[in-house]
Amino acid sequence: MAHDHHHDTGHRHGHGHHGTDIDWSEMGPLLETQAELFAPVYERAMAWLAREVTEPGLIVDAGSGPGVVACLFAEAFPGARVVAVDAAAPLLQRARARAVRRGVADRFDTVTGELPDVLDQLEYPADLLWASRSLHHLGDQRAALTAFAERLAPGGTLALQEGGLPSRFLPRDIGIGRPGLQARLDALEEEWFGRMRAGLPGSVAETEDWPALLTAAGLKPAGTRTFLLDLPAPVTDRARAYVVAHLSRLREGIGDALDADDRATLDRLLDPSDPASAHVRPDLFVLSAHTVHTAVRRG
Repeated sequence: MAHDHHHDTGHRHGHGHHGTDIDWSEMGPLLETQAELFAPVYERAMAWLAREVTEPGLIVDAGSGPGVVACLFAEAFPGARVVAVDAAAPLLQRARARAVRRGVADRFDTVTGELPDVLDQLEYPADLLWASRSLHHLGDQRAALTAFAERLAPGGTLALQEGGLPSRFLPRDIGIGRPGLQARLDALEEEWFGRMRAGLPGSVAETEDWPALLTAAGLKPAGTRTFLLDLPAPVTDRARAYVVAHLSRLREGIGDALDADDRATLDRLLDPSDPASAHVRPDLFVLSAHTVHTAVRRG
């Protein structure tokens, strides 16, 4: 199950975390359109990073998925070379095609392999290494951060997107079922996320104090900022499709853990023929908060 909120909506993931059962060729178009929906968040994050990182020569997107964000980096930093790193070759194929469409292919490369070891294939240290919700798919996050830090040039910046707030799509009372459905879904997602983390190879429990972990990796924390995606009702068709896809994954991933009433409510939300469904209801919105932590490798 792809995971939202402090975790990943799947809207840009395909860092071959141990989801070998996932057909990335099939998932690619969905991941790409979802990442496009979140482009305003990434653009604002990049504007902030541009004030912290002056004229980077090499930007690495560690866990890039289909390359939407990597291409945005190439556009936001026209003097930089961008390398998209991911374990899913079909997603990197999409990334290369996207770079051609966006006119940045001459400054765009891809490297295929599992994080963090794949970073050893980089020819040069990175001036900016971006890791968006890829770290939490690695069992030993502390060791992975150290590996990320080692791939930075002196004075280089690691930008880590982890945390944020649970996304909201619906009012507390949606007129069907018991109010507060999304909060109960959040709680089940947290439990799912804990099981996912515990099941990773070499899993180590860590207090998610990201500045402290960045410090432990030998970096100097530089700042933390949270960026909002605020798409009020009535939403576009693309935003609606994103919500429906997200709720569908929740139904598949944690639906059986819901009580009968909540499961029935979720089924109604996913039934295109139901006038109360997410496919047609006018009160649907998207409100999501993404937190980015930065840290610098001392020169």
